[in-house]
Amino acid sequence: LGRALTSPLKDGHRIARHLADYVLLWTGGGGDDVAKSPHLARIANSVYRNMCPGDPTCSSWSSSKMQQSLLYKLHSNGLVHGVEVDRNRFKEVYQSKHGKVRIYKIMSVSKESKEWVPKHRLCDAPGSWFCPGQYPPGLQKVLKEKKDFRQLEDFNAKAEDDSEYQKKYFEHLSDPEKAKRRAEIRERKERERAQRERAGNGDTIDLDKKSRAKRSLTKAQIREINQDWQDTSITSKLYEIIKSNDIDSLAYFLQEEPHVAHVRSKDGRGPMFWAHEMGRKSIVSLLKTHGVSEKLRDKDGITPLELGDDEL
Repeated sequence: LGRALTSPLKDGHRIARHLADYVLLWTGGGGDDVAKSPHLARIANSVYRNMCPGDPTCSSWSSSKMQQSLLYKLHSNGLVHGVEVDRNRFKEVYQSKHGKVRIYKIMSVSKESKEWVPKHRLCDAPGSWFCPGQYPPGLQKVLKEKKDFRQLEDFNAKAEDDSEYQKKYFEHLSDPEKAKRRAEIRERKERERAQRERAGNGDTIDLDKKSRAKRSLTKAQIREINQDWQDTSITSKLYEIIKSNDIDSLAYFLQEEPHVAHVRSKDGRGPMFWAHEMGRKSIVSLLKTHGVSEKLRDKDGITPLELGDDEL
């Protein structure tokens, strides 16, 4: 269900047509079904790991991804400019007086699946009311992609080890900002990879070289940046990245925006100061490769090296 609702409309329909005749949505705003969609994406990803690759808590469930989902399309159909549902797949048959509930008929429902399900219920006893259904053969292609979620306390389960997923899940829960940054990096890398494929490898390499050349800074430019002391969203972001020792996010940030390595906050300190102060040796080395000096002085005349005497 989570996968059907958070997949793009076409993919969601391919699943839904084997499961039901109608889709009912709560569209009343606030805690409506769209507001719950990030949680549905996480549930789907716990079984279908390609929903949010490498991101167990689906931190990458951005507005752009959400707006492509079946759930969003059905919720916002005709209400948000440019959002329309393919009537060959879903037909709205009911909307409550104040628009808090919308019901859609699923078009092209699989007759084979609909006939198969009642014939294959698993009753616990003849004539019992407890008869769980089974997924029809039409969904086997989708079901083959799943990886059953395993609870940590399920010690007796004879299943494939899932400790790496669990580890990432709890790491992302404990530091959602870090998870979000890494998700953004993955999305950007994926976009770049797609652009390279479209452009062709040879052309892309030349473009990358030109891009890097444009981003390299002269000594005069570095000096100008160093002289501008102010607290900004960039200095705040850098401080948090260094504080969490997230060298991967920092490396990618500097690759995209090399000038941020040299920014200074209102007290004259910047990335190199914070890296020394917090004992981040790897980050100090990374900043050095970007030409960041360890001899700059803050408003009190202190250098990064003096801050790091105890740690490094």
